[in-house]
Amino acid sequence: MALERDLQTDPPCHPRALTGITDCLTRNGFDEAKCTRYVDALYECCQAFYKKNGDEATTVSCPKASLLRLKMEQREKAKQ
Repeated sequence: MALERDLQTDPPCHPRALTGITDCLTRNGFDEAKCTRYVDALYECCQAFYKKNGDEATTVSCPKASLLRLKMEQREKAKQ
C-alpha cells in the first residue's frame, strides 16, 4: 500500500479503510485482533493526512486527529 497514493484518493485513506480493514474483518468473523496490520496501516495514512492538512482537516476514513493520537498511543502501550 503506497502511502502517497492512498493520500491522493477521494476520500483520503479510503482504500486502507474499506479494502484493508473491512475485507479483513469480514474474512475473519469481525475479529479485530486478526486485522491489526490493516488498522495500523490506516492509522499511518491518517497520521500522514493530518500532518499534511492540519488537525482540523476531515476525511470519513479517519477518526479526528486527537482521537487518532489517543488510539495510536493505546495501541503502542498494548504492544509493550
